[in-house]
Amino acid sequence: MTSRWPTALDQSLSTIDLYESHTERKHYDNRANLYAIIMATEHLERAYAQDCVTNAEYTTECNKLISQFKIAESALGKNESTESFMKNYQMDCPRAVNRLLIMGVPESLRSSDDGDRALTVATTVANFITAMDVLKLEQLDVDVLLPHLIDLRNSLVQISGTPKDWGPMQKVENWLVKLNFMRAHDRIDENDSRQLYLDLDSAYSEFNQYLKTKR
Repeated sequence: MTSRWPTALDQSLSTIDLYESHTERKHYDNRANLYAIIMATEHLERAYAQDCVTNAEYTTECNKLISQFKIAESALGKNESTESFMKNYQMDCPRAVNRLLIMGVPESLRSSDDGDRALTVATTVANFITAMDVLKLEQLDVDVLLPHLIDLRNSLVQISGTPKDWGPMQKVENWLVKLNFMRAHDRIDENDSRQLYLDLDSAYSEFNQYLKTKR
């Protein structure tokens, strides 16, 4: 094989970047993350259908992917949906669509003996994890935080037998009141972010303790 000097085209190609700023890089990273989550869900669903993973392994991983999907989807922006994203990148993932966009909970819980209660508990757990992960990723805009806290409140409401002044519900309601008084483009500061995370973590612990008393 003969060697040759690099041409001007070679040199220009070697310096081409997909992004020119931190914002553009974050944009591409978010899309790559969403793509990976959808593909991972599709493969997990296939593995579960073929009995290649246990119920426990499947449930753990599926809950994690559902939680990650909610965060990644919110990063798409208001002008693009998951469906259009998948169409644009020619993603043929019907199992992932069913799990992430339609069902929203692992199949193993849908078919469990606990029925509706298992679904409600699984949804609430996923909503807790999602809300806390959003804070870890420093997505502190009100219009990002508020929908996740509303989802969490709505799933907590469905937990039967809770007292009227139940701690987890009160903590979430207090933050909903505060955020509702802010504008959509406002951001909570670092102190509020840390306090909200602490309150959610405490509420999650109380929620788990309550479930243990009902077994």
